Amino acid sequence: MNVPETFFSVSEEIFLFGISCIFGIIIGICYDVFRTARILFPHNTILVVIEDVVFMAGYAVFLSSFSSVAARGELRFYYVIGNVLGFIVYFFTFGSVIIGTMKKIYFAFKKLAEIILKPFKSVYVLLCAKADNKFVGNPENSVKRNKKIPFLLLNKTDLLYNKKENKKRKNVKNVAEEAKTKDKEKKPV
Repeated sequence: MNVPETFFSVSEEIFLFGISCIFGIIIGICYDVFRTARILFPHNTILVVIEDVVFMAGYAVFLSSFSSVAARGELRFYYVIGNVLGFIVYFFTFGSVIIGTMKKIYFAFKKLAEIILKPFKSVYVLLCAKADNKFVGNPENSVKRNKKIPFLLLNKTDLLYNKKENKKRKNVKNVAEEAKTKDKEKKPV
């Protein structure tokens, strides 16, 4: 009867450790994607924490997949050590060079964009200053202008509540009729 091996030989374990070191380099490259995104789009602390949690969750999925595919489902601590060593080697060698280059490229493009957009920015600032002078305080200016305009008021006798219906009011003297009678008395005929 042929029984399958249930353990790894030393050479197989060294081979799996080497593969896990190589995969540590690939994990470092994936982490550089997050670092590059942080350079291009500045993040606050909460987004950085979220990205790190996503990265660690991705690493957990990778580690379980690696152990099930390459190591017959056996999870060994030296896989993690190999990943960490590969990550550290990449991070402090190629990773620092790549991120430094990305920062230089980003700041060069940013400087170039500032130079190209400088005339537009000055025109925008000028327009904002003109619009600010024109529109800020506009309600106060319109109130001042409206106070200077003379409004012609309606004649009080034309108002609805002052109209008479050919009835004489009780206990009220009719000033207009009295003025007419006085004028007639003064004029000689």
